[in-house]
Amino acid sequence: MHRRKLLQWGLGAFGAGLLPLAAARADDDIIGAILQGKHPTAAPVPAEPVLPPTPAAAPAPIETRWVHLHNVHTGEKLEAVYWENGEYVPDAVQALNKVLRDYRNDQVHPMDPGLYDILGKIQARTEAKSPFQVISGYRSPATNKMLSNRSGEVAKHSLHMEGKAMDIYLEDVALEHVRAAALDLGMGGVGYYPQSRFVHVDVGRVRQWKGA
Repeated sequence: MHRRKLLQWGLGAFGAGLLPLAAARADDDIIGAILQGKHPTAAPVPAEPVLPPTPAAAPAPIETRWVHLHNVHTGEKLEAVYWENGEYVPDAVQALNKVLRDYRNDQVHPMDPGLYDILGKIQARTEAKSPFQVISGYRSPATNKMLSNRSGEVAKHSLHMEGKAMDIYLEDVALEHVRAAALDLGMGGVGYYPQSRFVHVDVGRVRQWKGA
């Protein structure tokens, strides 16, 4: 670009009041340096600080759920991981179904796995170390009818017949504390039987009652 044009551009800007005098002179110095083949040295750009690499996030721990049961009628004990990698473990669930069968006629019925979740939460809240003592798990219709005829405290349409209820206690936790923990969960029905020494838990609607 011709020097005269560059100077005219600078003077025009000054005349219009767009550039202060010092700025116009600075522009003339820069233009002169360019025409003489001298390139003004640009101010050094400060280097960005080098940050340490962000450590990779640790993988989330794999959740496992386990339950420890003792059938007081058969003497069978089972400690099993029934939930792993986001799903129920089929072999463990089948083994639990067998332990919780109707011991009077050996009929096996699928138990609702939600019962094991309830027991696991009771165990955590009470800090129990002993297995859950199981008084009753699954009841066949014939067994439930027999018990209902014998006692008015056995419901004719008990959730035990659907594999959705268990009668339990813990040897190292007071029965009232087991009941309190179950009630605090609000995950189903809770029956309290202090004389018979067990707590009924089920996955039905939230409710509570007291028996003998």
